[in-house]
Amino acid sequence: MNSDHLLVSVPDANLASALGDIDGVEIVVWDMSGPPPVSVIDLVVSPYLGPITWTTQLAGVTTRLVQSPSIGYDGMTEALPAGIVYANAASVHETSTAELTLALILASQRGIPDFVRAAERGHWAPAWHQSLADRQVLLVGYGGVGKAIAERLRPFEVTLTRVAHTARSDEDGEIFAVSSLPDLLPTADVVIVVVPLSESTTHLVDDDFLSRMRDNSLLVNVSRGRVADTEALLKHASSGRLRLALDVTDPEPLPEGHPLFALENVLISPHVGGASSAGSPRLVRLITEQIERLRRGDEPLNVVLRT
Repeated sequence: MNSDHLLVSVPDANLASALGDIDGVEIVVWDMSGPPPVSVIDLVVSPYLGPITWTTQLAGVTTRLVQSPSIGYDGMTEALPAGIVYANAASVHETSTAELTLALILASQRGIPDFVRAAERGHWAPAWHQSLADRQVLLVGYGGVGKAIAERLRPFEVTLTRVAHTARSDEDGEIFAVSSLPDLLPTADVVIVVVPLSESTTHLVDDDFLSRMRDNSLLVNVSRGRVADTEALLKHASSGRLRLALDVTDPEPLPEGHPLFALENVLISPHVGGASSAGSPRLVRLITEQIERLRRGDEPLNVVLRT
């Protein structure tokens, strides 16, 4: 199938402007908070943030593809109406999320939050901290974001152990299965969790997981909040035994005054892994590629669900 004219909806005017004029493509702005502007839209780009109540609006649309600006798609199987082809945004957020992951690790390892707190009080507070160099790093999750993190860790002279759902090997050596975690966790100085949220990964980071980590080691969660048991996190951080760097929490947003906020060994960022200038050009490239594929009648990229 080859289509000379496509109708594409995007959730905001900024994305429409970034896509610009594409021959044979009409772009309309539809934020999906209300009914569709027309009943047939070839490509629907859904909103990036907020509740997924927008899925109800798809019941009134005939579409060839729904393109999400997010990588994660937990909850979408139940939320989408029947007959939808749904693609995630693999290739869009890996760079930005990997960048934030390194920032969280470096800030935690080198005591940057302590220095900031001291500076706010007008204090000069030099202190000795562990480097990232020479540390044992355990990377739990080896999809697109995990691979981007691993690539950025290379110059930091760490010993990296990679874990995925199933064991395998590649040009960089062995990748261990999740079932190996009980043996691997006690060996790590830094544990990075970047797995998709699923039934099997919900509360993967529980009391047993955290109990196996080394004293004063660092847990970094850049996946989804519900991958970790918040009560278990609070228990191990409150005792001072573990340090945490969290871009995601459960619940989210973390309520004002939550005890995790008060702990000096916990660094929290408000789920901003993909929230940087790196996202927009990569999303534009992905949408443009999807348009070309629809025109040619080729299979879209990144299809993760067909309802």
